[in-house]
Amino acid sequence: MVKMRYVFAINFKSYETAYNNVALDIARTANQLTSKYNNVRIILAVPSVMVSKLNSIYDDIFLQHLDPLEFGAYTGYLSADSLKYLEVKGTLVNHSEHKIIYRDIEKIVKKIKDVGKESLVCADTSGEAAGIAYLDPTMIAVEPPELIGSGIPVSRAKPEIITDSVSAVKKIKNIPVLAGAGITMPDDAVKAIELGSSGVLIASAVMKAKDPNKVIINFVEAINGI
Repeated sequence: MVKMRYVFAINFKSYETAYNNVALDIARTANQLTSKYNNVRIILAVPSVMVSKLNSIYDDIFLQHLDPLEFGAYTGYLSADSLKYLEVKGTLVNHSEHKIIYRDIEKIVKKIKDVGKESLVCADTSGEAAGIAYLDPTMIAVEPPELIGSGIPVSRAKPEIITDSVSAVKKIKNIPVLAGAGITMPDDAVKAIELGSSGVLIASAVMKAKDPNKVIINFVEAINGI
């Protein structure tokens, strides 16, 4: 029997560790673990300025955001059209710290599909997750914003958000649903998967840890053991 390949996605955000040598060490660890554990896909969502440096170490790199713009006179934006020239697998879209309106999500997801790359679209609620499912992204991550960075895992505090989101999405499309917000310990991730998610999206548990590489190893080993 072939085991399902779960997703372990790390959002680097803009912590200092997203830019210094810690980021490089995380990429090296991800590369080693991917070779060892075939049942866990590790995605690193990184600041755009770090893509080239990290992609030289590890190839499953996502952007953290794209703007719903074509090429043109848009200073300070990252045009969705630019994705075809960037050496990334895909991008996060609509994270709770960078929300965009529905029609812009639709525009970005379509552009991502057109260039053959992946979209991981975030939702705050099961209802929003269901609405996003109609756009047919690669993956959806449900993260109640009040739990993000709290250390209180959604899989314990609000397990119904995971189960309701998985159910709502599957009624529309067979799209993997990740769980996020407050996931701090490997057991939190295991619980989220037991509730029906296809993996987790985390940030501070890794990026603010004293030993990020040990944290990643512990998570991946726990998820691989499911």
